[in-house]
Amino acid sequence: MPAPTDRQNIKVQAEKAVLAAVRLPNSVFDPRDPFGELRELSKQAGASVVGEIEQRRERPEAGTYMGRGKLNELRDLCVALDATTVIFDHELSPKQIASIEKIVERKILDRSELILDIFAGRATTHEAKLQVELAQLEYTYPRLRSMWSHLERIAGGSAGGVGTRGPGEQQLEIDRRLIQRRKSILQAELTEIQERKRRTVRERNVDNDTVGLVGYTNAGKSTLFNTLTTGGAYADDRVFATLTTRTRRWDLGGGVGCMLSDTVGFVRELPHHLVASFRATLEEAMHADLLIVVLDVSDPSVELHHETVMRTLDELFGEVEAREAKDPESPGYERPELVVVLNKADRLDDNRDILYWQSRVPGSIPLCALPPEAGGERPGQAELISRVRSHVVGAIRVLDLSVPMKNARLIDAIERRCDVTERRYEADRAILRAELGNRQVSRLRSGNPDLVVMTTEGEVVERETVRAGWRR
Repeated sequence: MPAPTDRQNIKVQAEKAVLAAVRLPNSVFDPRDPFGELRELSKQAGASVVGEIEQRRERPEAGTYMGRGKLNELRDLCVALDATTVIFDHELSPKQIASIEKIVERKILDRSELILDIFAGRATTHEAKLQVELAQLEYTYPRLRSMWSHLERIAGGSAGGVGTRGPGEQQLEIDRRLIQRRKSILQAELTEIQERKRRTVRERNVDNDTVGLVGYTNAGKSTLFNTLTTGGAYADDRVFATLTTRTRRWDLGGGVGCMLSDTVGFVRELPHHLVASFRATLEEAMHADLLIVVLDVSDPSVELHHETVMRTLDELFGEVEAREAKDPESPGYERPELVVVLNKADRLDDNRDILYWQSRVPGSIPLCALPPEAGGERPGQAELISRVRSHVVGAIRVLDLSVPMKNARLIDAIERRCDVTERRYEADRAILRAELGNRQVSRLRSGNPDLVVMTTEGEVVERETVRAGWRR
């Protein structure tokens, strides 16, 4: 039997675990499978789930979250099943963890610790490893006194010689200082990385239309990303397979393309330490021109997943808006348009769920994210490409684009990205007549002040006309 406060290692690899939860009136969970998500998270962390126990209460018990009688029942269940770990579907306070461990006599983990353990095992890039370590330190710091029994040791005493006698310094304070120092180093390094990434994102957004894939973890974002691009993102049927943002060019046909980004998946009650650490990763998608929200329509918990994703997006949008509002040089923040795709629609027995979601989210696209089979195509992919291409191009007009002959780069960009129907040359300028959309015009004008956009009658089209009045 493990020591009740043996928390030197929170990993659950190959351990037998019992899942526990207190269901409150405002608890968010799938009533058809209350432990479904926690069970999957536990399995991905390497635990073997051998039992489940829950209690319904009006409010949690202050000291132990779960009632004393139920905790005794939990202890007996662990003994009967030979379980060494109990995983709670909540974030527990340090005192609650310590109190529960005394009663149950097993290692107690809460939901945040479990997710942190999974993230630590998934992190592969330098930035992701830094983010996970910082999140772990943020979580651990306020819990030091209750989590670790060795912190009662005393450093100092009479052995140090003259001038060093006295009670000394508790190991607890030493560890706290070390953690604070390490946090400062990590935050400085992450800030440098994230500032460099923001500059890269801004530069990319100037030259390209950007589209982001967002959604619940394991919804199929990376599979769709690999199908639409040559991205090579790691895709697997497990939670948190993606922890960093990967961006590749997506060819939409007809000379039109965009930059598509795959992002970390959302999850219900993601530890706020992780949300803070991964904010820059998620924020990259917040500045996209368009977001594709991927829903696994075959998952029984799709309703809960949809609510979690939309709530998380609203929170992230609000944070970006608040920050941009404080920046006097910012032009303001415009939330990206959302397109919802109903992934794994091919797994459904009939189309009732599809019809329900299309009525709930008008314009949502039933989809199969897998690569097309030889000589065929998967449902929904052509419609998605058409929808995104229409967004990238914008409302179509025939315009004359007047470009200085010396600006060969811009002339080449117009030839590649637009349907040029006529070319003529006057003095030192090339005038290209082309069919293009308002978004294409805005993109071409960005960084090219010498580009003059005119109607076929020779009237100059002002920037404000494109932005405000020229809409579909």
